[in-house]
Amino acid sequence: MLDFLDPALSIFRAHPGIYFAFATIIGLMIGSFLNVAIYRLPKMMEHEWIRNCRELQQDAAAGDVPPPAKYNLVVPRSACPACGHNIAAWENIPIVSYLLLRGKCSACKTPISIRYPLVEALTGLLAGVIAWQFGVTGIALAAMIFAFALVALTFIDFDTHLLPDDITLPLLWIGIIVNMNNGFTDLQSSVIGAMAGYLILWSIYWLFKIVTGKEGMGYGDFKLLAAIGAWFGWQLLPAVLLLSSIVGSVIGIGLIVLAKHGREMPIPFGPYLALGGIAALFWGTQLSRLYLA
Repeated sequence: MLDFLDPALSIFRAHPGIYFAFATIIGLMIGSFLNVAIYRLPKMMEHEWIRNCRELQQDAAAGDVPPPAKYNLVVPRSACPACGHNIAAWENIPIVSYLLLRGKCSACKTPISIRYPLVEALTGLLAGVIAWQFGVTGIALAAMIFAFALVALTFIDFDTHLLPDDITLPLLWIGIIVNMNNGFTDLQSSVIGAMAGYLILWSIYWLFKIVTGKEGMGYGDFKLLAAIGAWFGWQLLPAVLLLSSIVGSVIGIGLIVLAKHGREMPIPFGPYLALGGIAALFWGTQLSRLYLA
């Protein structure tokens, strides 16, 4: 069905260097798109909430500022938030444009956040490493989708403490589909992993709430761990949770001690779950052998 790809795949198999370079470039381009998604998806969710509230209240004037007539990942065109300058095509080249512009808007010279090229570099690096580890295979493509989704979720959670269903739920189902042919694990382990991932954090959430009267995490965390379980099976959930908890605890304590981060201020758990997911992607076999043995 995809015979037209055979010449390119043959070149990639014969020349791994070209394959790694191609994967890295694609990763950089995806990173540029992820920057848009990271910024716009929370705003799209906010617009949807406002629209739903208006429908419930049957009041067309509800809300402080009416949302744009059309706002998604494509429309309106990307522009400088300071002066409204429309971003030209040459200003959208991953990393290169940031260097050419010297980190400033070409119109008003407002500094551009260093995070934009860092996200692009991260996705490019992940794509290159995945290409190197998994070779010219369908599993490599699936792994890139998984990694890119985790990058988007990480930065969205850092910014807004939200993990959009538009990413977590498709990620869960894609994981099950990939494992229908024993991609990263068998189908039974994948389905059990999805259920166990959700129920583990759901149980911890309610236990913590009953004991303290406070909410320790959000439902998006349940869905993200369920997605990771769907991709790699229930066997890796303990390792993912342990790694996430250790890293989250160390960083949380560091923020409280060094950055004077208030104890009552929430710290997103999604980025640490994502880190555990990346560890499962690259070292899943070793992690499972480490404690299952």
